[in-house]
Amino acid sequence: MGEGGQGPVTLRGQTLTREEVQHHTSKDDKWVVIDGHVYDITQWSQRHPGGSRVISHYAGQDATEAFKTFHVDLDYVKKFLKPIKVGPLRDSDQQSKQIDRDFDALRETAKKMGLFKPSYTFYVLMTAHVLILEVLAYVTLWCFGTGWIPYIVSLGLYATVQIQAGYMSHDSGHLSITRTTKWDHLLHHFYMGVLKGVPPKWWNHMHFQHHAKPNVMHKDPDVRVEQVFVFGDKMPIEVAKKKRSSMPFNYQHRYFFLIGPPLLFPVYFFVTTIRHVITRRLRLGSFWIVTFFVRFFYMYMPFFGFWGTVAHYFAFRCVESHWFTWVTQSNHIPMKIEKDEAKEWVPLQIHATCNIEKSAFNDWFTGHLNFQIEHHLFPTMPRHNYYKIQPLVKSLCEKHDVKYEVKPLLTAFRDIVKSLKHSGELWQDAYRAYHVE
Repeated sequence: MGEGGQGPVTLRGQTLTREEVQHHTSKDDKWVVIDGHVYDITQWSQRHPGGSRVISHYAGQDATEAFKTFHVDLDYVKKFLKPIKVGPLRDSDQQSKQIDRDFDALRETAKKMGLFKPSYTFYVLMTAHVLILEVLAYVTLWCFGTGWIPYIVSLGLYATVQIQAGYMSHDSGHLSITRTTKWDHLLHHFYMGVLKGVPPKWWNHMHFQHHAKPNVMHKDPDVRVEQVFVFGDKMPIEVAKKKRSSMPFNYQHRYFFLIGPPLLFPVYFFVTTIRHVITRRLRLGSFWIVTFFVRFFYMYMPFFGFWGTVAHYFAFRCVESHWFTWVTQSNHIPMKIEKDEAKEWVPLQIHATCNIEKSAFNDWFTGHLNFQIEHHLFPTMPRHNYYKIQPLVKSLCEKHDVKYEVKPLLTAFRDIVKSLKHSGELWQDAYRAYHVE
């Protein structure tokens, strides 16, 4: 390896084969292909704004579509590629598949239709409704006291603030509110840091990995949970082979209700965000956490006292956690969960996602993530335009025989439990086969 991620001197500038690229997948030697050229990302991955893992997940593979999809200003980000270029890919290895060419054409059509242009009115109104709900959550207690009814109303309002602020931070994190990196980053700090008390870099680290390799075992953090759950058809068997003792996964469709939705935010996310800012020494992330808790305790300690405010914090996080878990996992857990097969962008995303039927309530309740397929294909597209691109996405799927799945909301929720039960049974059968004499 050359110094500073510059690539092997003997190969720099030479025409390379796809087989050669596939050998460079280790932690200390990572290459990717973008637009027919090979780049050594070994050192650059540590400085990558989206996090080191998201770009490293494509080591040894073609990252062209991911590169085009994640970045709103391609001319700007291409400036960073020149110093790490190894050489061109052999012409015969640059043949793109028809589905990739059709997707590129669809992206250009979406641009011509103006579907990547945000509606500032929409986002102003969404922000206003979040701030109004936060005021109402406080005023309800101030005017009506802390009896059970006003408390439950206030708790529901504040949990709604958190989930809707989460949707807004999701939009800004994907640079879809202003389509300007600087301003969307500032908004991301406002929604995620100020309103939620969560370090934005933690979100980047987790969420961009999910988008890069959705439902891919050992790469998508949303399915790297084999300590407590197994998903799909392949993970249960892999886990059963490796472990003689583990969780009773054949009951996971039951204990999911106890440790899944209730504890994701109050325990798992709480611990991982704290750990992330400490291990990575994120001063700004620490600042947002501290200022959120100072503001929260200043507002609610007069009503509940110290320990009551602590309980109130975990109570609204628990409500928010239920809402978030059922919405986000209904799109993914029942879908295919496999090892990385370096699939083309469209089948990679659509095989891992499904949609929920459109309605005014579903749009609001899910933050337009009921259009999960469109979001995964075009993560920087403003969410209010997903329904406009949907017919064209369906046509693309029909042409290439890729299943496009849409479900009613409650059916999508039920499918989470059915999928967990199915995976648990697969684990049980495999465990007995490998470990029970």
